[in-house]
This record gives sequence, C-alpha cells and structure tokens, in this order.
Amino acid sequence: QVQLVESGGGLVQPGGSLRLSCVVSGLSLDYYAWGWFPRISRSEYEGVSCINRENSVTYYSDSVKGRFIIVRDMANSTISLQINHLKAEDPGVYLCAAEPRFRPCRAEVGSTSNEYSYWGQGAQVTVSS
Repeated sequence: QVQLVESGGGLVQPGGSLRLSCVVSGLSLDYYAWGWFPRISRSEYEGVSCINRENSVTYYSDSVKGRFIIVRDMANSTISLQINHLKAEDPGVYLCAAEPRFRPCRAEVGSTSNEYSYWGQGAQVTVSS
C-alpha cells in the first residue's frame, strides 16, 4: 500500500522557519520525481519545488527560490521541505507528491498543472504574528 504522510506543519511568525516531512511507504524514493504543492484553491495545487528522479537536481518557483530547500532522504524514506523566511503569501496546506518519470520535473514548478500520480494529505502551514 502506497502512503505519503506529511508532518511538521504549524503556526509560525513571519520570517520564521519550519521543516515539512513526507514519510513514504510502498514506493522506492529513487524511482520517482518528488514535489511539494501548496493548495491554492479547493482543487488547485501550485508546484513550489521538486527534485528529479535521475540526478536529484532540484527546482524552485521564483516565489520561494532562496528560501525553500527540498531534500530526498533515501535512508529514512522521507522527502522534506525546509521553509525559511516565511512570508504572508506562504501559508496553506502543503502536499508532497510522487511521479515515476525520467524527464526533469521542472515543468510543474510555478504551475498549477501537473501529472503527479501519488499524493499525501497535506500539512498545514500558518503564518501569523
């Protein structure tokens, strides 16, 4: 059974940091591209970061570049997203997702269109002073 379980969300002050984790079971991390997608509406998710399957190259949307870091931890079967310098526009439910592709995952970053196959339920990030 495939499971992607996010954790690490919470309430953070503007400028603060937190780390989201996505623990994966039922999938081998090295066979998938991985991404993080905050929900921007009831049915839309915008890619903010992803990591390639083949070469572990990472991509970030312009809005998070320099503040977010995606990491694939093979030993712990976890995809994490370090979020630094939180801004008012960052809050939301962040979902991790997996896609068994070889081509770079860059296309979905900064886009609401994606082809990811497996999704977690999400972790809530709230920014408040």
